[in-house]
Amino acid sequence: MGKLIARGGKIDATLSKYLQSVIAVLLNVVLILAILDIFGVKTTSFAALLAGAGLAIGAAWSGMLGNFAAGVFMQVLRPYKVGDFISAGGTVGTVKELGLFATTVITPDNVVTVVGNGKVFGDNIQNFSALPVRRVDCVAKVANGVNPLDAIERLRPAIAAIANVSQDPAPDIEILEFTPEGPKLCVRPYTHTDHYWQVYFDTHKAIVRVFTEAGYPVPETPMAYRNAPVN
Repeated sequence: MGKLIARGGKIDATLSKYLQSVIAVLLNVVLILAILDIFGVKTTSFAALLAGAGLAIGAAWSGMLGNFAAGVFMQVLRPYKVGDFISAGGTVGTVKELGLFATTVITPDNVVTVVGNGKVFGDNIQNFSALPVRRVDCVAKVANGVNPLDAIERLRPAIAAIANVSQDPAPDIEILEFTPEGPKLCVRPYTHTDHYWQVYFDTHKAIVRVFTEAGYPVPETPMAYRNAPVN
């Protein structure tokens, strides 16, 4: 069935995997009923058995039914799809599958994590792949005595030249705050989520290279702050 759905080419990967999960459950139910019939257990008797244990089964399956309902809603609303990088249900990673009862996510440290659809749907969902680019937040500190405006002008072309950094919007490089060691700069390039960590690390390398070439001293805490009593 999976190959047949894929051959059609009109159903995306998210819905395809969900349909495969539904079909697998239905076929398993049919298989169980067929096996019971072989052993002489009629489906009417099976239905009566389920009805007699309805309260216990309902209590045990309440969470599963909630996960199932959440999965149906997410197929309709589509807050994310297979391949998106998301934060949902306390998990951050790339969506591998939106299943019948749970969503399978591969975390950045390459761990497969399965989260119930009910937990995902009942919590905040952040989809980092929904927009073309996302912001990479980095910080650079310059020493007292260094002109922060000069540092900003030196950083602009260096950050813009990093591979996969978006030019629209252009990187944000501004004075973030003032500290005893010196002004702190925010360095915020934009890139597609697939290149986030590459841009993050390359931005820090560019900051070190630019400040070294400019001969900036290393920021140090003033003596007055070093000797200040700690409350």
